[in-house]
Amino acid sequence: MDNIIVFIDDAEYAMHHIAPMRAGNKLSNPRTQWILVACPPRMTRHISKWVNHTARQNWRNKWADNLFKVVRSQLESPRDHIATELANGPLVDQTQMLLAKYPAARVVDARRPKFGNDLAPLTADQPATSNSQWAVSGSVTCLGLAMVLAAE
Repeated sequence: MDNIIVFIDDAEYAMHHIAPMRAGNKLSNPRTQWILVACPPRMTRHISKWVNHTARQNWRNKWADNLFKVVRSQLESPRDHIATELANGPLVDQTQMLLAKYPAARVVDARRPKFGNDLAPLTADQPATSNSQWAVSGSVTCLGLAMVLAAE
């Protein structure tokens, strides 16, 4: 059985990454165990003024259930097994824990990149992605455009 750990935060984006792997596994390996790890959006630290910890956890669980429902409906097959988990804490620690549980597993990062936000690495040796260069370039471009419009 092939074990694949997939970190997801958007069903449509994740399925674009998973579909080719799924097709390849059907030909080479008769059974696959998918370990789906939902990475819910971060809430600001100021949200605690309006929402208590239990309500935040309930929202995270409900968000993950909706995500898993969509992905599970597209991944389910009689020979595959799907396990789900919710990401809690640093993703590097979560990945190490899952790799200890599933030693020969492959790790797939199927999280949608967000403009201006860097994605947290999944493993200690993964390089950090940096989108900050685009945020600065966009700001400079907007400033230049505003100056051109103001000059006319």
